Amino acid sequence: MRFVSLIASAALASTAAARTLDHVRKASMPESQPRSKMLNRQSAPGYGGPATNNTILPQNANTTKFAVDGTAIPDVDFDIGESYAGLMPISDKANSSELYFWFFPSANELAGDEILIWLNGGPGCSSLEGLLQENGPFLWQYGTYKPVPNPYTWVNLTNVVWVEQPAGTGFSQKKGTPSATNELEVAEQFLGFFKNFVDTFGLHNKKIYITGESYAGYYVPYIADAMHNASDTTYYDISSILFYDPSTSYGVVQDDIPAVPMVDYWAPLFSFNDTFMDDLHKRADACGYTDFIETAMTFPPNGTLPTPPNVNGDVDGCSLWADVYNAAMLVNPCWDVYQIATTCPILWDVLGFPGSIPYLPDGATIYFNRTDVQKAINAPIGEWEECSNGVLDSSSGGDSSPPSGLSVLPRVIEKNDRTIIGHGMLDFILLVNGTIMMIQNMTWNGAQGFSTPPSEWDNFYVPYHAESSLSTLAGAGDFGNFHTERGLTFCTVDLSGHMVPQYAPAAAYRQLEFLLGRIDSLGERSDFTTQPGFGGNNFNYTGTPTSTNTTMKMF
Repeated sequence: MRFVSLIASAALASTAAARTLDHVRKASMPESQPRSKMLNRQSAPGYGGPATNNTILPQNANTTKFAVDGTAIPDVDFDIGESYAGLMPISDKANSSELYFWFFPSANELAGDEILIWLNGGPGCSSLEGLLQENGPFLWQYGTYKPVPNPYTWVNLTNVVWVEQPAGTGFSQKKGTPSATNELEVAEQFLGFFKNFVDTFGLHNKKIYITGESYAGYYVPYIADAMHNASDTTYYDISSILFYDPSTSYGVVQDDIPAVPMVDYWAPLFSFNDTFMDDLHKRADACGYTDFIETAMTFPPNGTLPTPPNVNGDVDGCSLWADVYNAAMLVNPCWDVYQIATTCPILWDVLGFPGSIPYLPDGATIYFNRTDVQKAINAPIGEWEECSNGVLDSSSGGDSSPPSGLSVLPRVIEKNDRTIIGHGMLDFILLVNGTIMMIQNMTWNGAQGFSTPPSEWDNFYVPYHAESSLSTLAGAGDFGNFHTERGLTFCTVDLSGHMVPQYAPAAAYRQLEFLLGRIDSLGERSDFTTQPGFGGNNFNYTGTPTSTNTTMKMF
């Protein structure tokens, strides 16, 4: 069977019709339960804190020097809980490079033998972005007034360490160690750091879960592979991995080839004229993209895929992704390549990077660039950037390793307990069909790709839940589709852009429960394991017990 484009009918395109009251649901809006009645019913317990004299981790001289005062984080008017942060060397050699980490132990009784690692991508982008705006204990997201507690922090479920790596990223320091030039060196340096981290905090013999997003599609599989190869369960007892919207294949497979089908699917969000759309389609055909995606999106695959057209990105007229990007920015100057439903105005961001373009309004400062913040979190005093230059980029010689989907990922899947790839449907920086094509070309556990087409995948269910605050609302219901074959789970996430824990925090929370084995399936209709549901598993917006899907289906 074939699955060629993101859209199988004209149903979605019909939503571009004239804007009437019916269209925006104002003429016949159903009477809903007042939001105030849905708040403060039940929030997820704050397993990460607040910190008390009864600490989660046993205290000693090693841990004390890294301790962070959870009541003294600048601009945060609540206790973020017990945590530890600072620089840790990547080896025992003198003047070795150091990686900055921020570690939050969890009081969840099921987390005792676990440690989860979170890595942002780039390369060179800080994992503090993930902590502050995705899955950390406190959030300060785009356009918001101040930091707030995060009811969907992953610390509610397990022990989590956010690490800025490779050296040169964020606060992490390049010293006497030569800079990493490939993923084998990245993994070697990370394992050296992690051994020192485990010794410092007494975390030996823990089950390890590695997670991340974007360029962590390189980092996570390569580091997991190195841990498997180390055969040392005292320090590297790797269990499972989860990564979002990952870079795992040729650039042309993940951007140019799937670009036009995605524009077709989300046509009202791009609002391109017919002349431009006709030109895109003609060039997609001429460049060989239409034929390639037809072959690649075959379930089960008919064999290893040929080398993609324009694999080196040097064919004139075939840079369709860039052309779409530039046109989208002309039509909607606030268009966000990370979340294509974004419109003006550009929201301010305490990290200075709220979308396609950096933006910091006059008078605002980058949060982690503030000296008071750096002192509070045991960071070196100096300039911090969300994404640093000179880390595995062209200025440093680049990354000489092949993408993980063309190298280590298959054998990592075979050795892991679980491997999960999640993908936001509104992401244009790395497109969902590109990841699916990567999977269809990959052979693991004795077979190639998925045998079941996306049209037959199961619904990904996010439990309905009470909200703890208007500042941290999160969606629920059937929220995408997932499929598992031979140890690999792929899951689409509706209403989400590139950073899934940021745009769909409840969905990411549910995926983490599956990664940790707290639930058996992403289709399981049950409450979150850390809080009761709101209205039960069959609750939905309209109150109709037989209809459990309140979001648009993707396939």
